[in-house]
Amino acid sequence: MTTNEQIAQMKKPAVVSADEWQNAWQEMLVKEKEHTRSRDALAAARRRMPWFAVEKEYVFEGPQGKASLLDLFDGRRQLVLYRAFYDSNVYGWPEHACVGCSMGADQVSNLLHLHARDTTLVYASRGSQENIATLKQRMGWNAIPWYTITDDFDKDFGVDEWHGHNVFFRDEHDSIFRTYWVNNRGDEAMGSVWSYLDLTPLGRQELWEDSPEGYPQTEPYKWWRWHDAYGKEDAKWSNVVDNATVLLNL
Repeated sequence: MTTNEQIAQMKKPAVVSADEWQNAWQEMLVKEKEHTRSRDALAAARRRMPWFAVEKEYVFEGPQGKASLLDLFDGRRQLVLYRAFYDSNVYGWPEHACVGCSMGADQVSNLLHLHARDTTLVYASRGSQENIATLKQRMGWNAIPWYTITDDFDKDFGVDEWHGHNVFFRDEHDSIFRTYWVNNRGDEAMGSVWSYLDLTPLGRQELWEDSPEGYPQTEPYKWWRWHDAYGKEDAKWSNVVDNATVLLNL
C-alpha cells in the first residue's frame, strides 16, 4: 500500500483547467495512435515471418492420457502454447506455480473468443496431471487446458529455463509449423484475445489488417459474440455494427 508520506513526496504534474487538460490529452492521443499503428505494423510483419517445420514427435500428458503436439490443437488451426513453471523445484510448490506464471494465468480471458478465431491456448508444465488438476481447481484456472511435458519439448523450443509463448500452425495436411515465440517482457501483456491473436500467423482475421494474400479475413466486430452465443448468426448485431460507423475508426 502506498503511504500518504510517499504520495506527499511525489513530484506531481501540473494541475490545469479543463481546456488545458483536453489539449494535453489530444496531444497524447496522437502519440497513442502512432503507437497503435506501429503495433499493427509489427503484427503484420509477424504474419510474414518464415515458418519452421516441426518434424520431431513430442508426447505430453493430459487429463485423458498421452497427447501429441497435434492433439493439443484440439482440432483448430492455430495453437498458442505457454510454458508455465510448476514442478518440484519452483518456489511455492506444490500449492502454487511460479508467481509470474500464476499472474499470467490470472489474466487469461474467456477462451471461447479465441476458439471463434480457430485458435487454441494451452499451458504446459513439468508437474504431474494430478498436481496440475489440484492447482487449477484451487486457483480458478479450470478453463485453461494444462498439459505435462514429458520429453525435450521445453528444451527444443527455448522454454526449459524460462517461461514463453510458442505459436504453431497446422496446415491442411496436419503438418505443424512453429511460426513465432515470445518471452521475457513480451509475456507481460498476454491474456487478452487480441494479445494472443496478434501473435498468430492469421492474426485477428479482420479486413482492415495487412495480411498476405489469401489469408482468411472477415468484417471487424461482426464476428464478435457473447461467449455463450458463438455458432449462432446474429443479424441484429450486424445491423448495429453497420449503423455505428464510429466503431470502424480503427
